[in-house]
Amino acid sequence: MNPLLDLLREAGRAALGMLALPYLYIAILGAWWHARQASTLQRQLFHVRLHSSLAVTAYRTLAGFAAGLVISLLGLGAGARLDSATLFCVWIATAALLLFRLRYICLAYAAGALGVVQAVLSWCGVGASDGEIAKALVGIDVPGLLFLAGLLHVAEGLLVLWQGSRFAVPLFLEGKRGKPVGAYSLSGLWPVPLLWLVPASGPHAIALPWTPLSAWDGTVAGWGLAAFPVLVGFTTRTETRWPERKARETGGGLIAYGLIVAGLAAGAWFWSPLAVVAAVCAFVLHEGLLLWGRWREAGRQPLYAQDGRGLTILAVLPRTPAAEMGLLAGERITKVNGARVRSKEQLHEALQLQSAFCRLEVVNREGHVKFVQRARYEGEHYQLGLILAPDEEADWVAAPRSASIWRGLQRAGARKRKAAALRAAASEAAGAAGELAAATEAEAGPEAAGGAGSGSGGPEASGALPSLLNGGESGALPPRKSKK
Repeated sequence: MNPLLDLLREAGRAALGMLALPYLYIAILGAWWHARQASTLQRQLFHVRLHSSLAVTAYRTLAGFAAGLVISLLGLGAGARLDSATLFCVWIATAALLLFRLRYICLAYAAGALGVVQAVLSWCGVGASDGEIAKALVGIDVPGLLFLAGLLHVAEGLLVLWQGSRFAVPLFLEGKRGKPVGAYSLSGLWPVPLLWLVPASGPHAIALPWTPLSAWDGTVAGWGLAAFPVLVGFTTRTETRWPERKARETGGGLIAYGLIVAGLAAGAWFWSPLAVVAAVCAFVLHEGLLLWGRWREAGRQPLYAQDGRGLTILAVLPRTPAAEMGLLAGERITKVNGARVRSKEQLHEALQLQSAFCRLEVVNREGHVKFVQRARYEGEHYQLGLILAPDEEADWVAAPRSASIWRGLQRAGARKRKAAALRAAASEAAGAAGELAAATEAEAGPEAAGGAGSGSGGPEASGALPSLLNGGESGALPPRKSKK
Protein backbone atom coordinates (compact mmCIF):
# COMPACT_ATOMS: atom_id res chain seq x y z
CA MET A 1 0.00 0.00 0.00
CA ASN A 2 1.12 3.55 -0.73
CA PRO A 3 1.47 5.46 2.60
CA LEU A 4 0.59 8.79 0.96
CA LEU A 5 -2.60 7.39 -0.55
CA ASP A 6 -3.48 5.89 2.83
CA LEU A 7 -2.91 9.28 4.43
CA LEU A 8 -5.15 11.01 1.87
CA ARG A 9 -7.83 8.39 2.40
CA GLU A 10 -7.63 8.85 6.16
CA ALA A 11 -7.78 12.65 5.75
CA GLY A 12 -10.94 12.35 3.63
CA ARG A 13 -12.56 10.04 6.18
CA ALA A 14 -11.71 12.39 9.07
CA ALA A 15 -12.91 15.48 7.16
CA LEU A 16 -16.24 13.83 6.31
CA GLY A 17 -16.62 12.88 9.94
CA MET A 18 -16.08 16.50 10.99
CA LEU A 19 -18.66 17.70 8.45
CA ALA A 20 -21.17 15.21 9.81
CA LEU A 21 -20.91 16.64 13.33
CA PRO A 22 -22.36 20.01 14.44
CA TYR A 23 -19.17 21.47 15.96
CA LEU A 24 -17.84 23.06 12.76
CA TYR A 25 -21.19 24.71 12.07
CA ILE A 26 -21.36 25.95 15.66
CA ALA A 27 -17.92 27.53 15.15
CA ILE A 28 -19.10 29.26 11.95
CA LEU A 29 -22.23 30.42 13.78
CA GLY A 30 -19.99 31.85 16.51
CA ALA A 31 -18.02 33.80 13.89
CA TRP A 32 -21.29 35.16 12.47
CA TRP A 33 -22.52 36.15 15.93
CA HIS A 34 -19.28 38.04 16.56
CA ALA A 35 -19.61 39.91 13.25
CA ARG A 36 -23.29 40.58 13.97
CA GLN A 37 -22.45 42.12 17.35
CA ALA A 38 -19.98 44.49 15.69
CA SER A 39 -22.55 45.47 13.07
CA THR A 40 -25.19 46.11 15.74
CA LEU A 41 -22.80 48.27 17.74
CA GLN A 42 -22.03 50.38 14.65
CA ARG A 43 -25.73 50.96 14.04
CA GLN A 44 -26.18 52.04 17.64
CA LEU A 45 -23.34 54.54 17.42
CA PHE A 46 -23.52 55.83 13.82
CA HIS A 47 -26.84 54.51 12.42
CA VAL A 48 -24.84 52.85 9.61
CA ARG A 49 -22.53 49.85 9.30
CA LEU A 50 -19.34 49.55 7.31
CA HIS A 51 -19.68 45.88 6.31
CA SER A 52 -22.40 43.26 6.16
CA SER A 53 -22.12 40.67 8.91
CA LEU A 54 -22.69 37.87 6.38
CA ALA A 55 -19.89 39.16 4.14
CA VAL A 56 -17.50 39.43 7.10
CA THR A 57 -18.41 35.90 8.19
CA ALA A 58 -17.80 34.55 4.68
CA TYR A 59 -14.38 36.21 4.41
CA ARG A 60 -13.33 35.03 7.86
CA THR A 61 -14.57 31.50 7.25
CA LEU A 62 -12.58 31.20 4.03
CA ALA A 63 -9.49 32.64 5.73
CA GLY A 64 -9.94 30.25 8.67
CA PHE A 65 -10.20 27.25 6.35
CA ALA A 66 -7.00 28.33 4.59
CA ALA A 67 -5.22 28.70 7.94
CA GLY A 68 -6.51 25.28 9.01
CA LEU A 69 -5.07 23.68 5.88
CA VAL A 70 -1.63 25.20 6.50
CA ILE A 71 -1.59 24.19 10.20
CA SER A 72 -2.74 20.67 9.34
CA LEU A 73 0.10 20.28 6.86
CA LEU A 74 2.63 21.52 9.42
CA GLY A 75 1.14 19.17 12.00
CA LEU A 76 1.99 16.18 9.83
CA GLY A 77 5.61 16.64 10.85
CA ALA A 78 4.82 16.86 14.56
CA GLY A 79 1.75 14.92 15.66
CA ALA A 80 0.65 14.72 19.30
CA ARG A 81 -1.02 12.36 21.73
CA LEU A 82 -4.33 14.24 21.87
CA ASP A 83 -6.72 11.68 23.32
CA SER A 84 -10.14 12.22 24.86
CA ALA A 85 -8.70 12.47 28.38
CA THR A 86 -6.34 15.26 27.27
CA LEU A 87 -9.14 17.23 25.61
CA PHE A 88 -11.29 16.80 28.73
CA CYS A 89 -8.49 18.21 30.89
CA VAL A 90 -8.15 21.16 28.49
CA TRP A 91 -11.86 21.96 28.81
CA ILE A 92 -11.72 21.76 32.61
CA ALA A 93 -8.62 23.98 32.77
CA THR A 94 -10.18 26.54 30.44
CA ALA A 95 -13.38 26.67 32.49
CA ALA A 96 -11.39 27.12 35.71
CA LEU A 97 -9.26 29.92 34.24
CA LEU A 98 -12.36 31.71 32.95
CA LEU A 99 -13.40 32.31 36.55
CA PHE A 100 -10.47 34.74 36.81
CA ARG A 101 -10.26 36.48 33.42
CA LEU A 102 -12.22 36.33 30.18
CA ARG A 103 -9.04 36.42 28.10
CA TYR A 104 -7.89 33.12 29.66
CA ILE A 105 -10.14 31.28 27.20
CA CYS A 106 -7.04 31.00 24.96
CA LEU A 107 -5.61 27.47 24.49
CA ALA A 108 -2.11 28.69 25.42
CA TYR A 109 -3.26 29.53 28.97
CA ALA A 110 -4.90 26.13 29.48
CA ALA A 111 -1.92 24.25 28.02
CA GLY A 112 0.51 26.30 30.11
CA ALA A 113 -1.47 25.71 33.31
CA LEU A 114 -1.67 21.95 32.63
CA GLY A 115 2.07 21.86 31.96
CA VAL A 116 2.80 23.49 35.34
CA VAL A 117 0.37 21.14 37.13
CA GLN A 118 1.98 18.12 35.47
CA ALA A 119 5.46 19.29 36.50
CA VAL A 120 4.33 19.81 40.11
CA LEU A 121 2.79 16.32 40.21
CA SER A 122 5.99 14.83 38.82
CA TRP A 123 8.13 16.60 41.41
CA CYS A 124 5.78 15.37 44.17
CA GLY A 125 6.13 11.79 42.96
CA VAL A 126 2.49 11.43 41.85
CA GLY A 127 2.09 8.82 39.09
CA ALA A 128 -0.55 7.16 36.94
CA SER A 129 -1.25 4.61 39.67
CA ASP A 130 -2.56 7.28 42.06
CA GLY A 131 -6.08 7.53 40.63
CA GLU A 132 -7.89 8.32 37.41
CA ILE A 133 -7.41 12.10 37.72
CA ALA A 134 -3.69 11.74 38.31
CA LYS A 135 -3.46 9.30 35.40
CA ALA A 136 -5.16 11.76 33.06
CA LEU A 137 -2.98 14.69 34.16
CA VAL A 138 0.29 12.77 34.03
CA GLY A 139 -0.57 11.33 30.61
CA ILE A 140 -1.14 14.71 28.92
CA ASP A 141 1.18 15.41 25.99
CA VAL A 142 2.02 18.93 27.16
CA PRO A 143 4.58 19.59 24.38
CA GLY A 144 1.99 18.54 21.80
CA LEU A 145 -0.64 20.90 23.24
CA LEU A 146 1.82 23.79 23.43
CA PHE A 147 3.09 23.11 19.90
CA LEU A 148 -0.49 23.26 18.62
CA ALA A 149 -1.13 26.46 20.62
CA GLY A 150 1.99 28.03 19.14
CA LEU A 151 0.96 27.18 15.58
CA LEU A 152 -2.52 28.56 16.21
CA HIS A 153 -1.02 31.86 17.40
CA VAL A 154 1.16 32.05 14.30
CA ALA A 155 -1.98 31.52 12.20
CA GLU A 156 -3.82 34.10 14.29
CA GLY A 157 -1.06 36.63 13.68
CA LEU A 158 -1.21 36.03 9.93
CA LEU A 159 -5.00 36.42 9.96
CA VAL A 160 -4.67 39.69 11.89
CA LEU A 161 -2.17 40.98 9.33
CA TRP A 162 -4.48 39.91 6.52
CA GLN A 163 -7.89 40.99 7.79
CA GLY A 164 -7.38 42.86 11.08
CA SER A 165 -7.50 46.40 9.70
CA ARG A 166 -9.88 45.59 6.86
CA PHE A 167 -12.73 44.83 9.24
CA ALA A 168 -11.70 47.17 12.07
CA VAL A 169 -14.74 48.69 13.79
CA PRO A 170 -14.78 52.46 14.56
CA LEU A 171 -16.02 53.38 18.03
CA PHE A 172 -16.99 56.32 20.17
CA LEU A 173 -15.44 56.01 23.63
CA GLU A 174 -15.69 58.02 26.83
CA GLY A 175 -12.29 59.71 27.07
CA LYS A 176 -10.60 61.55 29.88
CA ARG A 177 -12.79 64.00 31.82
CA GLY A 178 -15.83 62.68 30.00
CA LYS A 179 -14.82 63.99 26.57
CA PRO A 180 -15.77 61.59 23.77
CA VAL A 181 -12.99 60.35 21.50
CA GLY A 182 -12.88 58.07 18.50
CA ALA A 183 -11.16 54.70 18.53
CA TYR A 184 -10.91 51.45 16.63
CA SER A 185 -11.70 47.94 17.76
CA LEU A 186 -9.60 45.36 15.96
CA SER A 187 -11.16 41.99 16.62
CA GLY A 188 -11.95 38.83 14.80
CA LEU A 189 -13.18 35.27 15.25
CA TRP A 190 -12.15 32.67 12.70
CA PRO A 191 -13.36 29.04 12.52
CA VAL A 192 -10.27 26.91 11.83
CA PRO A 193 -10.87 23.22 10.99
CA LEU A 194 -7.88 21.02 11.80
CA LEU A 195 -6.72 17.54 10.86
CA TRP A 196 -4.17 16.57 13.48
CA LEU A 197 -1.88 13.54 13.47
CA VAL A 198 -2.48 11.29 16.52
CA PRO A 199 -1.37 7.76 17.47
CA ALA A 200 -3.87 5.12 16.35
CA SER A 201 -4.34 1.38 16.19
CA GLY A 202 -6.70 -0.91 14.35
CA PRO A 203 -7.76 -1.09 10.71
CA HIS A 204 -7.57 2.68 10.14
CA ALA A 205 -4.01 3.05 11.49
CA ILE A 206 -1.44 3.93 8.85
CA ALA A 207 2.34 3.69 8.79
CA LEU A 208 4.13 6.89 7.84
CA PRO A 209 7.31 7.05 5.77
CA TRP A 210 8.65 9.64 8.24
CA THR A 211 8.88 9.89 12.02
CA PRO A 212 6.88 12.75 13.59
CA LEU A 213 8.63 14.87 16.21
CA SER A 214 6.33 13.74 19.01
CA ALA A 215 7.39 10.09 18.47
CA TRP A 216 11.05 10.52 17.59
CA ASP A 217 11.90 7.49 19.79
CA GLY A 218 9.85 5.23 17.50
CA THR A 219 7.37 4.09 20.16
CA VAL A 220 4.32 4.77 17.95
CA ALA A 221 3.72 2.33 15.09
CA GLY A 222 0.40 3.53 13.67
CA TRP A 223 -1.10 6.94 13.12
CA GLY A 224 -4.49 8.44 12.35
CA LEU A 225 -5.99 11.87 11.82
CA ALA A 226 -8.27 13.55 14.35
CA ALA A 227 -10.57 16.21 12.86
CA PHE A 228 -11.86 19.03 15.03
CA PRO A 229 -12.64 22.76 14.60
CA VAL A 230 -10.95 25.50 16.63
CA LEU A 231 -12.12 29.08 17.10
CA VAL A 232 -9.21 31.51 16.78
CA GLY A 233 -9.92 35.04 17.93
CA PHE A 234 -8.43 38.24 19.27
CA THR A 235 -9.59 41.70 20.26
CA THR A 236 -7.84 44.99 20.96
CA ARG A 237 -8.66 48.69 20.88
CA THR A 238 -6.60 51.67 19.88
CA GLU A 239 -7.05 55.41 20.22
CA THR A 240 -3.49 56.35 19.26
CA ARG A 241 -2.68 54.14 16.24
CA TRP A 242 -3.87 53.91 12.68
CA PRO A 243 -5.79 50.63 12.18
CA GLU A 244 -3.20 49.29 9.72
CA ARG A 245 -0.31 50.01 12.07
CA LYS A 246 -2.09 48.48 15.05
CA ALA A 247 -2.82 45.36 12.99
CA ARG A 248 0.86 45.08 12.00
CA GLU A 249 2.03 45.46 15.59
CA THR A 250 -0.52 42.99 16.96
CA GLY A 251 -0.03 40.44 14.18
CA GLY A 252 3.75 40.61 14.40
CA GLY A 253 3.66 40.14 18.17
CA LEU A 254 1.37 37.10 17.87
CA ILE A 255 3.59 35.49 15.24
CA ALA A 256 6.74 36.00 17.36
CA TYR A 257 4.95 34.61 20.43
CA GLY A 258 3.69 31.56 18.54
CA LEU A 259 7.11 30.76 17.11
CA ILE A 260 8.76 30.95 20.55
CA VAL A 261 6.17 28.70 22.20
CA ALA A 262 6.14 26.20 19.32
CA GLY A 263 9.95 26.10 19.26
CA LEU A 264 10.22 25.44 23.00
CA ALA A 265 7.49 22.79 22.77
CA ALA A 266 9.26 21.02 19.91
CA GLY A 267 12.48 21.05 21.94
CA ALA A 268 10.64 19.47 24.88
CA TRP A 269 10.10 16.30 22.84
CA PHE A 270 13.87 15.86 22.79
CA TRP A 271 14.68 17.26 26.26
CA SER A 272 11.78 16.94 28.71
CA PRO A 273 12.78 19.78 31.14
CA LEU A 274 11.90 22.26 28.37
CA ALA A 275 8.22 21.31 28.78
CA VAL A 276 7.80 23.32 31.99
CA VAL A 277 9.81 26.19 30.49
CA ALA A 278 7.48 26.22 27.47
CA ALA A 279 4.43 26.07 29.79
CA VAL A 280 5.58 29.04 31.86
CA CYS A 281 6.54 31.03 28.75
CA ALA A 282 3.14 30.35 27.20
CA PHE A 283 1.49 32.07 30.14
CA VAL A 284 4.02 34.79 30.93
CA LEU A 285 4.79 35.86 27.36
CA HIS A 286 1.08 36.09 26.52
CA GLU A 287 0.54 38.41 29.46
CA GLY A 288 3.62 40.37 28.44
CA LEU A 289 2.23 40.74 24.94
CA LEU A 290 -0.95 42.29 26.37
CA LEU A 291 0.99 44.62 28.68
CA TRP A 292 3.24 45.68 25.81
CA GLY A 293 0.18 46.65 23.76
CA ARG A 294 -1.26 48.68 26.61
CA TRP A 295 2.09 50.38 27.23
CA ARG A 296 2.21 51.40 23.57
CA GLU A 297 -1.18 53.08 24.00
CA ALA A 298 -0.50 54.80 27.33
CA GLY A 299 0.57 58.44 27.48
CA ARG A 300 -0.20 59.24 23.85
CA GLN A 301 -2.66 61.76 22.47
CA PRO A 302 -5.77 60.28 20.82
CA LEU A 303 -5.77 60.53 17.03
CA TYR A 304 -9.52 60.59 16.53
CA ALA A 305 -10.71 63.67 18.44
CA GLN A 306 -12.07 67.03 17.33
CA ASP A 307 -9.63 69.83 18.18
CA GLY A 308 -11.34 72.85 16.57
CA ARG A 309 -8.92 73.01 13.62
CA GLY A 310 -11.24 71.19 11.25
CA LEU A 311 -13.22 67.96 11.12
CA THR A 312 -11.29 64.79 12.00
CA ILE A 313 -12.31 61.70 10.06
CA LEU A 314 -12.91 58.56 12.10
CA ALA A 315 -13.94 56.21 9.27
CA VAL A 316 -15.02 56.19 5.64
CA LEU A 317 -17.92 54.09 4.40
CA PRO A 318 -16.98 51.75 1.53
CA ARG A 319 -18.17 52.58 -2.00
CA THR A 320 -18.99 56.22 -1.17
CA PRO A 321 -17.68 59.53 -2.57
CA ALA A 322 -15.28 59.86 0.38
CA ALA A 323 -13.82 56.42 -0.34
CA GLU A 324 -13.42 57.25 -4.04
CA MET A 325 -11.57 60.46 -3.14
CA GLY A 326 -9.11 58.43 -1.06
CA LEU A 327 -9.93 59.96 2.32
CA LEU A 328 -8.52 58.03 5.30
CA ALA A 329 -9.21 57.72 9.00
CA GLY A 330 -7.28 60.33 10.97
CA GLU A 331 -7.20 62.94 8.21
CA ARG A 332 -8.66 66.38 8.94
CA ILE A 333 -10.97 68.36 6.64
CA THR A 334 -10.36 72.10 6.93
CA LYS A 335 -12.26 73.57 3.95
CA VAL A 336 -15.15 72.44 1.77
CA ASN A 337 -15.88 74.36 -1.43
CA GLY A 338 -13.72 77.21 -0.13
CA ALA A 339 -15.57 77.53 3.20
CA ARG A 340 -13.92 76.68 6.52
CA VAL A 341 -15.63 73.89 8.45
CA ARG A 342 -15.48 73.21 12.18
CA SER A 343 -18.71 71.28 12.78
CA LYS A 344 -21.05 68.81 11.08
CA GLU A 345 -23.54 71.61 10.46
CA GLN A 346 -20.91 73.72 8.70
CA LEU A 347 -19.90 70.71 6.59
CA HIS A 348 -23.49 70.21 5.48
CA GLU A 349 -23.90 73.89 4.66
CA ALA A 350 -20.62 74.02 2.73
CA LEU A 351 -21.59 70.99 0.64
CA GLN A 352 -24.77 72.83 -0.43
CA LEU A 353 -22.68 75.64 -1.96
CA GLN A 354 -22.03 73.34 -4.93
CA SER A 355 -24.78 70.77 -5.32
CA ALA A 356 -23.10 68.97 -8.26
CA PHE A 357 -19.45 69.26 -7.20
CA CYS A 358 -17.28 69.26 -4.07
CA ARG A 359 -13.69 70.31 -3.44
CA LEU A 360 -12.05 69.54 -0.12
CA GLU A 361 -8.92 70.85 1.54
CA VAL A 362 -7.55 68.06 3.74
CA VAL A 363 -4.63 67.74 6.13
CA ASN A 364 -3.33 64.18 5.76
CA ARG A 365 -1.82 61.94 8.44
CA GLU A 366 1.65 63.38 7.91
CA GLY A 367 0.39 66.95 8.38
CA HIS A 368 0.58 67.93 4.69
CA VAL A 369 -2.26 69.71 2.89
CA LYS A 370 -3.88 67.99 -0.07
CA PHE A 371 -6.85 68.83 -2.26
CA VAL A 372 -9.41 66.29 -3.45
CA GLN A 373 -12.47 66.86 -5.58
CA ARG A 374 -15.26 64.93 -7.17
CA ALA A 375 -18.59 65.37 -8.91
CA ARG A 376 -21.70 64.67 -6.82
CA TYR A 377 -24.65 62.67 -8.07
CA GLU A 378 -28.25 62.25 -6.98
CA GLY A 379 -28.84 59.57 -4.37
CA GLU A 380 -25.32 59.63 -2.91
CA HIS A 381 -24.61 59.93 0.81
CA TYR A 382 -25.48 63.46 1.91
CA GLN A 383 -22.17 63.82 3.80
CA LEU A 384 -19.99 61.95 1.30
CA GLY A 385 -19.93 58.75 3.39
CA LEU A 386 -17.87 60.17 6.26
CA ILE A 387 -18.00 59.07 9.88
CA LEU A 388 -16.53 61.97 11.84
CA ALA A 389 -14.77 61.76 15.17
CA PRO A 390 -17.22 62.49 18.02
CA ASP A 391 -17.84 65.92 19.50
CA GLU A 392 -19.66 66.98 22.66
CA GLU A 393 -23.00 66.34 20.94
CA ALA A 394 -22.33 62.57 20.80
CA ASP A 395 -24.96 60.81 22.88
CA TRP A 396 -23.75 57.19 22.75
CA VAL A 397 -20.36 55.55 23.39
CA ALA A 398 -19.21 51.94 23.36
CA ALA A 399 -19.24 50.15 26.68
CA PRO A 400 -15.84 49.56 28.32
CA ARG A 401 -14.17 46.21 27.98
CA SER A 402 -15.04 43.69 30.66
CA ALA A 403 -12.86 41.21 32.50
CA SER A 404 -15.53 38.52 32.90
CA ILE A 405 -18.26 36.96 30.78
CA TRP A 406 -21.04 38.11 33.11
CA ARG A 407 -19.89 41.75 33.10
CA GLY A 408 -19.39 41.52 29.35
CA LEU A 409 -23.00 40.47 28.84
CA GLN A 410 -24.19 43.26 31.13
CA ARG A 411 -22.16 45.92 29.30
CA ALA A 412 -22.61 44.66 25.74
CA GLY A 413 -23.22 47.23 23.03
CA ALA A 414 -23.39 50.98 23.53
CA ARG A 415 -24.37 53.07 26.52
CA LYS A 416 -25.63 56.62 26.88
CA ARG A 417 -23.12 59.27 27.91
CA LYS A 418 -23.60 61.04 31.25
CA ALA A 419 -23.55 64.40 29.49
CA ALA A 420 -26.29 63.23 27.13
CA ALA A 421 -28.37 62.08 30.09
CA LEU A 422 -27.94 65.51 31.72
CA ARG A 423 -29.02 67.24 28.51
CA ALA A 424 -32.05 64.97 28.23
CA ALA A 425 -33.00 65.61 31.85
CA ALA A 426 -32.61 69.37 31.37
CA SER A 427 -34.74 69.27 28.24
CA GLU A 428 -37.48 67.29 30.00
CA ALA A 429 -37.38 69.67 32.98
CA ALA A 430 -37.58 72.68 30.69
CA GLY A 431 -40.54 71.16 28.86
CA ALA A 432 -42.32 70.38 32.11
CA ALA A 433 -41.71 73.91 33.39
CA GLY A 434 -43.06 75.35 30.14
CA GLU A 435 -46.20 73.22 30.33
CA LEU A 436 -46.71 74.25 33.96
CA ALA A 437 -46.31 77.93 33.08
CA ALA A 438 -48.77 77.61 30.22
CA ALA A 439 -51.28 75.88 32.47
CA THR A 440 -50.86 78.60 35.14
CA GLU A 441 -51.48 81.33 32.56
CA ALA A 442 -54.58 79.57 31.31
CA GLU A 443 -56.01 79.29 34.81
CA ALA A 444 -55.13 82.91 35.81
CA GLY A 445 -56.80 84.37 32.74
CA PRO A 446 -55.65 86.93 30.20
CA GLU A 447 -55.05 89.67 32.79
CA ALA A 448 -52.49 87.65 34.75
CA ALA A 449 -50.96 86.32 31.55
CA GLY A 450 -50.21 89.88 30.43
CA GLY A 451 -47.85 90.45 33.36
CA ALA A 452 -46.32 87.01 33.54
CA GLY A 453 -43.34 88.00 31.43
CA SER A 454 -41.83 90.18 34.18
CA GLY A 455 -42.53 87.87 37.13
CA SER A 456 -40.43 85.04 38.53
CA GLY A 457 -42.96 82.45 37.40
CA GLY A 458 -43.05 83.55 33.73
CA PRO A 459 -41.62 81.81 30.68
CA GLU A 460 -38.08 83.09 31.40
CA ALA A 461 -38.04 81.01 34.58
CA SER A 462 -38.41 77.84 32.55
CA GLY A 463 -34.87 78.35 31.27
CA ALA A 464 -33.37 78.50 34.78
CA LEU A 465 -32.59 74.78 35.07
CA PRO A 466 -30.86 74.44 31.69
CA SER A 467 -28.74 77.53 32.38
CA LEU A 468 -27.65 76.12 35.72
CA LEU A 469 -26.69 72.83 34.08
CA ASN A 470 -24.74 74.61 31.39
CA GLY A 471 -22.88 76.79 33.86
CA GLY A 472 -22.58 74.41 36.82
CA GLU A 473 -19.44 72.64 37.94
CA SER A 474 -20.64 69.04 37.59
CA GLY A 475 -21.24 67.84 34.03
CA ALA A 476 -20.66 71.34 32.65
CA LEU A 477 -21.67 71.67 29.02
CA PRO A 478 -21.32 74.73 26.80
CA PRO A 479 -24.63 76.17 25.60
CA ARG A 480 -25.54 75.32 22.02
CA LYS A 481 -25.14 78.08 19.52
CA SER A 482 -28.20 78.81 17.47
CA LYS A 483 -27.76 78.40 13.73
CA LYS A 484 -28.06 81.71 11.92
